[in-house]
Amino acid sequence: MSTPDTHHRIILIVRIVSALALLAAGGIHLFLVFTGTGGLLGVAFVLNFIAGLVLGVGMLVVPRRFLLGVTALGLLFMVASLAALVIALTVGLFGIRSRWDYPLVPETVIVESIGVVVLVVATVIVFRDRRTQLTLRR
Repeated sequence: MSTPDTHHRIILIVRIVSALALLAAGGIHLFLVFTGTGGLLGVAFVLNFIAGLVLGVGMLVVPRRFLLGVTALGLLFMVASLAALVIALTVGLFGIRSRWDYPLVPETVIVESIGVVVLVVATVIVFRDRRTQLTLRR
C-alpha cells in the first residue's frame, strides 16, 4: 500500500510525463508549420499545436478534481492526432496523402504512439485516484 506522499508523487510524475507527451506532439506540428507546411494542412497543424499546448499546460495547472477530464481529453487528442496521421499515410485525409519520407513522419508516429500509451496509463491512474478520493469522502 502506498503512502500519501508516494501517491502524490506518482500523480505529479503522471502530470509531468503526460504534459511532456502532449507538448511534444503539438510542438512537432508547430515545427512543421515553421518549416513550410502551409494551406489546409498548415492550419490543421497550428490547431493541433494549440490543442497540445492547452492540454499540456492544463495537465500541469488544473486542480486535482479536474485532472481526470484533462487526462481523458489529452488521450482523445493524442489518439485522434495519431489516427489522422495513419489515415493520411494509408488512404489520405481531406485530399492529402502523406508519405513516410515526409519530414518528421516516423518521429511523429513514435512520439504520438508513446503519448497514447503514457496517456492511457495516466488516465487509469488518475481514474483510480479520483475513485479513491470519492470513496474517502463518504
